[in-house]
Amino acid sequence: MTTESPRWFKSSYSGNGGQCIEVAANLVGSLGVVPVRDSKNPGGPVLNTSAASFASFVAGIKAGKFGAV
Repeated sequence: MTTESPRWFKSSYSGNGGQCIEVAANLVGSLGVVPVRDSKNPGGPVLNTSAASFASFVAGIKAGKFGAV
């Protein structure tokens, strides 16, 4: 078990349009997960995804598999 807290960050490509997510990549090593949350609702729900799933998601975005972002 770890007592490490998530260190949330938002992409530097994010604008102030309010349609952003934040991730806490610092927990990959200790817990093997990448927590994701809505930047507009930091006290709301958090989706914990595996590092492999998150990497696949990012690769899909970069490859344009989800349309214009």
